Amino acid sequence: MIGKVLQGRYQIVQNLGAGVFGQTYIAIDIDYPGNPKCVVKQLKVSSSHSSYLDTLRLRFLTETETLKRLGSHHQIPEFIACFEEHERFYLVQECIEGHALTAELPIKQGWGSLWDESEVIKFLKDVLTILEFVHSQGVIHCDIKPENLVRRACDGKLVLIDFGSIQPIDFGIDAELPIYKIPVTSLGYIPPEQFIGQTQPNSDIYALGMIAIQALTGMEPLQLKIDPYTNEMVWRSQNTPIGDYLAAVLSQMIRYDWQNRFQSVGEVLRVLKHMEWEKPQQIVEVPYQLSLEVTVEDDNSHQYPVSGKSSPLLTGMKVGLAANSLLMGFSVYSLVNSSPAYSETETLYKATEEYQSGDLQEAIALVKSISSQSNVYPEAQATIEEWQQQWQLAAQQYQLAETASNEGRWSDVLRVAPKVPDILYWQSKTDKLVQQAHAKIEAQTQDLLAKAYESAGGRDFSTALAYLRQIPQESSAGALVQKKLAEYHEKRQIRAAYFLHRAYKQASISDFNGAVQFLGKIPKDTPVYAQAQVKLNEYTQKQRLLAKSEKMGLRTVSSTQRKSSLVSNNSATRMEKLRVGSNLQEVNIR
Repeated sequence: MIGKVLQGRYQIVQNLGAGVFGQTYIAIDIDYPGNPKCVVKQLKVSSSHSSYLDTLRLRFLTETETLKRLGSHHQIPEFIACFEEHERFYLVQECIEGHALTAELPIKQGWGSLWDESEVIKFLKDVLTILEFVHSQGVIHCDIKPENLVRRACDGKLVLIDFGSIQPIDFGIDAELPIYKIPVTSLGYIPPEQFIGQTQPNSDIYALGMIAIQALTGMEPLQLKIDPYTNEMVWRSQNTPIGDYLAAVLSQMIRYDWQNRFQSVGEVLRVLKHMEWEKPQQIVEVPYQLSLEVTVEDDNSHQYPVSGKSSPLLTGMKVGLAANSLLMGFSVYSLVNSSPAYSETETLYKATEEYQSGDLQEAIALVKSISSQSNVYPEAQATIEEWQQQWQLAAQQYQLAETASNEGRWSDVLRVAPKVPDILYWQSKTDKLVQQAHAKIEAQTQDLLAKAYESAGGRDFSTALAYLRQIPQESSAGALVQKKLAEYHEKRQIRAAYFLHRAYKQASISDFNGAVQFLGKIPKDTPVYAQAQVKLNEYTQKQRLLAKSEKMGLRTVSSTQRKSSLVSNNSATRMEKLRVGSNLQEVNIR
């Protein structure tokens, strides 16, 4: 391959070796000023069978679309091009000048420089920010290791490379995709669940935690011992330069069971951020079930909120808090000696009961019976006015909810219901409407989901999307609907790109009828639709010209046949006349 020019543009100058994706090369762009370097990856092809190539081609289109999105991040190589040449698939990406993280890590204890806590935290935040973007695109990297983190020479930033192991996306084809073996260099960084095909987003978190531990200890992952009872890594020693807080974070990142790890990159980032507020002198154990607001004061008397509810990840982790700043939020009630007489208090309580039960007039009558000399009289009079306003508002909002229910506008019922004031009488009436609305919405959701699944099963992702968009936002399946919307949208784009590719292929062999049929399958709201319409007009014209030329050819053949037949008939007539003449002459002679 050295010296070979692909697409008449990318000249291979160096072999970087084989990886999960396939063979990787350094190339120069001979069409671009300065001939900049780029990375060219050749996808593995293990068969030349047409069905296998079609499957691989579709996978290639899928992954390159993903890489285009990922390449928009400034710490991920930019996507340049992808193409197929001689039944081989190539991907071209930005070449990152710099060195792999392996050059910065201590290989083993006693050699090199172990990282300190601040360096590890900075490293974690940098890479976690990249992974947060990667996961937001619906992709799991699956091969986080020092070799795939490059320190860019121009700005010193870490760049995440080699997305050849990204978890395959189920794009709805029946053929099985090739399964690649795990590289030897990845062993130790890959979590247990990934070996059995149950990769999770926090599988990347495990790998990153192992790199951080390697930086702190100088021990490679395969050199660490495993607790035979818990299967957890035993990595921390007395010589490890790290505090209890960060040690707990790292241990949480590499838990054997993925369900016991941090569940998202965002959770790890939030916990690391809490470390900025830690007071190492005083340690308080904060269980994840705790839900209260606390504050931590620093030396400059700045207060930072720390919510136990917002940080369930602090399970088993030690959080430094200033004990004297823990605010429990006690409510204080003052007892006034000049409290109202029991009978007047009882009257007001009884009026409130009547109001809540639905008898506004009786409630007002009871309040009005309170003497003007009473201590609660001013409050009682203000209560009458408030009750009248709240009652009127409740009646209006309930009427709106009831009308929406009668008309089958279930989402409107749920939107109006919270606006009904907190009056037991009206709340109970509204609750019945809400329960009915929820039941109707859930039934409607199941029906629309079934239709969406059926359409998606038939590869009609446009119709499936249309059904999903009809599902009310208030449905309990909201998370599933959003997931399926993203999935079917992706699949529809992939199929559109696939149909366009097939149209090109049919047109290349002058099968314009087939090409037009493929183009007609491309939905309107897909990125390639405009391009497909241009090609549709082009192929339709070529289709007409081809049909016209074939028709003209048939006419020419028919005319030639008629002329040939006429000549044959004339010749036969002349021969017949000659024969007759000869016979007559013979008769006369005789």
